[in-house]
Amino acid sequence: MQPTRARAEDALIRATTILGMTVGGRAALGGDGQVTNGSVILKANARKTRRLAGGTVLAGFAGSAADGLQLFERFEAKLEAFHGNLRRAAVELARDWRSDRVLRRLDAQLAAVNAETALLLTGSGDVVEPDDGIVAVGSGGPFALAACRALRRHTGFDPARCVAEALAIAAEMCVYTGALQEILVLPEHDSDLGRGFGTDASLGFDPGQDAAPSEARP
Repeated sequence: MQPTRARAEDALIRATTILGMTVGGRAALGGDGQVTNGSVILKANARKTRRLAGGTVLAGFAGSAADGLQLFERFEAKLEAFHGNLRRAAVELARDWRSDRVLRRLDAQLAAVNAETALLLTGSGDVVEPDDGIVAVGSGGPFALAACRALRRHTGFDPARCVAEALAIAAEMCVYTGALQEILVLPEHDSDLGRGFGTDASLGFDPGQDAAPSEARP
């Protein structure tokens, strides 16, 4: 039983890379769009990030797509119940996640940020708030986290640029992380970088080139 569980957990964390950063009242959260089934890439531009609580909270998931979407719905309901209070909503979701029979079966992890806080939520009931305001989940998470910390310490990049550059580095090292990115920012008008796949409120940033503000989509 133990080897089977180990293989299942290994498959879970390989799903994607999600990286979030908050500093000085500004925040960004991004992820790659790759969907992998074993050694086969099924899709390159899936959306794994979302704006919640009226756009004041950014969240992304790593793991099963269906489970991640269900967690988004549960998390959004908690945010509404607690008037957008990220910490309170995260603690309540983690409590339900650990005790509820249905939630306990969900194979996913959540990263969430707002303008003041970055949090990691896991199915074991953990809510982790990093000291440096940078949070990462998924197979490329450690690479993206290390790169983002270095960029924050040694460059003047804003959160959106740090996240984009760090995700690009993770994609170079992790075979389960794609090169296409979707990056959400707070405030929504904070960055002038916008290209690639994503919704109107997101950035698809090519880290190798600065870009003018993207035109609004119809």
